[in-house]
Amino acid sequence: MSIPTTSPSPADDAFDGGPLEDAAFQTMQTDAVLAGRAMSSGEYLAGVLMAGELDTVGCPEKLARDLWPDQDPVLIQAVWERAVVVGYRAAQVAGDDRGQGERLHVLQGRLSDAGFHAMAGSVARSRRLVAPEGTSHPADGEAGHGH
Repeated sequence: MSIPTTSPSPADDAFDGGPLEDAAFQTMQTDAVLAGRAMSSGEYLAGVLMAGELDTVGCPEKLARDLWPDQDPVLIQAVWERAVVVGYRAAQVAGDDRGQGERLHVLQGRLSDAGFHAMAGSVARSRRLVAPEGTSHPADGEAGHGH
């Protein structure tokens, strides 16, 4: 009587501690490490948000004014969440030294194309401060010496 021979299946490898089990462990390990990093970063960002909230009101006794107890709490939460996203994105744009001018140029163009000219003008001003157009002459910043 002959026993049918088959090549081992991936399930056999997993059962025996083979490549699939190793791959699954690697995936689980990567997932856990990255989730931990994200949670740690989230805690950091929460602390920064709390510090920023205090910094904008001036003293802890004034923090209660950020609660708006007479307003719809669902609306207040929605406004808070949107403000956090906008503030976070603004901080990223402001902190991107290499790409800031180009990113601001793209956003300025999108605002202008959509007819938001006042906003586009503000973005243009900010862009000119961080990424002036053209090359400057070394003497452009010098004060006149009686010439």
